Amino acid sequence: MANTSAIRPTAQIGVTGLAVMGSNLARNFARHGHTVAVHNRTHARTQALVEEHGHEGEFVPAERAEDFVASLERPRRIVIMVKAGEPTDAVIDEFAPLLDQGDLLIDGGNAHFQDTRRREAALRERGLHFVGCGISGGEEGALHGPSIMPGGSAEAYRALGPLLEDIAAKVDGEPCCTHIGPDGAGHFVKMVHNGIEYADMQLIAEAYDLLRRVAGYPPEKIAETFGTWNQGRLDSYLIQITAEVLSHTDPGTGRPFVDIVADRAEQKGTGRWTVQSALDLGTPVSGIAEAVFARSLSGHTELRAACRELPGPTRPELHPDDAHRFADQVEQALYASKIVAYAQGWDQIQAGSREYGWDIDPAAIATIWRGGCIIRARFLDGIRKAYAGPAADRPVTLLVDSEFQQALAEAQQAWRHVVGTAAELGVPAPGSAAALAYYDALRAERLPAALIQAQRDYFGAHTYERVDRTGSFHTLWGGDQSERSA
Repeated sequence: MANTSAIRPTAQIGVTGLAVMGSNLARNFARHGHTVAVHNRTHARTQALVEEHGHEGEFVPAERAEDFVASLERPRRIVIMVKAGEPTDAVIDEFAPLLDQGDLLIDGGNAHFQDTRRREAALRERGLHFVGCGISGGEEGALHGPSIMPGGSAEAYRALGPLLEDIAAKVDGEPCCTHIGPDGAGHFVKMVHNGIEYADMQLIAEAYDLLRRVAGYPPEKIAETFGTWNQGRLDSYLIQITAEVLSHTDPGTGRPFVDIVADRAEQKGTGRWTVQSALDLGTPVSGIAEAVFARSLSGHTELRAACRELPGPTRPELHPDDAHRFADQVEQALYASKIVAYAQGWDQIQAGSREYGWDIDPAAIATIWRGGCIIRARFLDGIRKAYAGPAADRPVTLLVDSEFQQALAEAQQAWRHVVGTAAELGVPAPGSAAALAYYDALRAERLPAALIQAQRDYFGAHTYERVDRTGSFHTLWGGDQSERSA
């Protein structure tokens, strides 16, 4: 490699790409006593980091890639914090020729897991370790302790894991970081985390909308309600920040802040990836899918404007006592729907693990998501407990775990009332409705899929199976309607 012998290798880890996430991650390493090499395509950003935060720890700035690599101890560990896609490939192409066998490249961005699998295989052939590393917690998490989901080889984790565990969030003394599995496992799990996040946020938004449009609560009252919920089983980061957002008043207008924010929710793609992957795996994640589509619909402002005069029902005002009862029912519907969304996410993680041979531990995922990440919540302790122990003893789905099954049984009447009320009064609640439909579909003795398969046989001779004997069959619909074995 073309390094500079005059440069002494002193840094334990390097970070290239010093936008806010990369900068905060580098600062986190430095604050924990690690010497950090820092590099950015625009050197002014590297200089700014050292000038502003150099007092927080030991940084080794470099303008040239060769100098950056030369400053790292062996095995060299380089964290890439640039945009997913072509920018990541460009950085890999720049640094891989400068590295030696056994060195590590770590992608800390939101890459598609299939890209990670491709990159890992290509670099493995060159004797290099590639780690697709999911990092959740946003800018604050990157600085103060994120949830970290590294994939890649076990050998790579032995070289990298102690540093990541050092900077990760801690819950009950346990780091929110573990080796997820080979090649793209880390980025796959981070993708599903984000899909669950979409569903969780949609369900919370629906609860807010129902409290406002049906119960008649103003934002400050809803903020108090969410604050109360955050003291109980719904205790979570997302419920906490929802209460804070709803209690905020816009200083410029004096109006509730939520009323001056345009009602168009954007997305960066990980939610769509989750749904696309679930379709490929044949795993139903209807709650996550509805959340993705709800964001998409919110952005179709012209379509929404054209449909604003479509007829809808009148909404009667509720008596305060009825409004309070309804708010309690919304809490139960939110919790039940949340169970379904998380169950679907864990089902997808396990389906991906089987498909790609990753052997992901579902209890470990719940453990590292208890702190640092966006969906951190008390709720995750129950999921951890449900999946603890030998694989043979794990529930087929979270819904049949005794603790969650009991919670669903207690909530279901309120859940049904809330979804029914939303439909009756014309308040869209697609996430809650999809969660309830999924729950009812799973518990149904028979589904109308029998009719769908019969239809498929009629127009496409796709055959069907019978309930009373084995084999595949086809009915001669255009002839004498006799049945034949297929």
